[in-house]
Amino acid sequence: MPTVKVGDVSIYYEVHGEGEPLLLIMGYGHNSGHWFSQIPGLSHEYGVIAFDNRGTGRSDKPDIPYTVQMLAEDMSGLLEALGIDAAHIYGVSMGGMIAQEFALRYPDKMIGLILGCTTCGGRNSIMPDAEAMGLLFDTERMKRLTPEEGARETLPFLCNQEFIDNNPDIAERYIAKTVEYVTPLRGFMRQAEAITAHDTYNRLPQIKAPTLVIAGTADRLVPVENSRILASRIPNAELVILENMGHFFFMEALEEANKAILDFLGHHHRFH
Repeated sequence: MPTVKVGDVSIYYEVHGEGEPLLLIMGYGHNSGHWFSQIPGLSHEYGVIAFDNRGTGRSDKPDIPYTVQMLAEDMSGLLEALGIDAAHIYGVSMGGMIAQEFALRYPDKMIGLILGCTTCGGRNSIMPDAEAMGLLFDTERMKRLTPEEGARETLPFLCNQEFIDNNPDIAERYIAKTVEYVTPLRGFMRQAEAITAHDTYNRLPQIKAPTLVIAGTADRLVPVENSRILASRIPNAELVILENMGHFFFMEALEEANKAILDFLGHHHRFH
């Protein structure tokens, strides 16, 4: 089980395929196993690295204040430990916040940047509705539900109900990945405080990496308008909007999402 020591934590990671490195950063409370849909398609052409953020999965879960900057430092340390000097970075949701911070702090370690279903945070971001906010941050609800119940309640906020009904195998795989390595309450709470303090709006024009912003119009957790804001602030960013897709567009619109991502990456190889 590969883990590396990065600063004060052990970080769990997996490598799939070969080629230019592509680091995947998962979102709030989720682990590397939740990339199960996308990894097969992306690892045909790239050396895909999936890892567990601190607080989740098989990485350490210290009960100390987390910041997005700290999570970006963890990533930097992981790449160093793996001997990788620069990578493509693809983050979704909270992972996209970490990816923004990484691009701003470590421009020399970037090849291409992909921001999925994410936000700049702060007062310039568009918040979800009250029901979605409750799902994300209501700790009493988290205490009350078993991990499986929590996963089943979360899924309709991630994907359209029609997709869930038509793809029970994918829905059950998502739930299995969630309960296999349960994120403890402290992991959710510490990551939540990092998310809440995230704000890159004023710094986004400093991002130098080629950037793709991608999201679905039916996203209940991070409204799609946030992606339009990101794309308008990051120089020369490309924007892909997937009609009627939810927060986990990469599960729901797998082929379309992979095509957009691989097309983008193909135009931004490190060495042409």
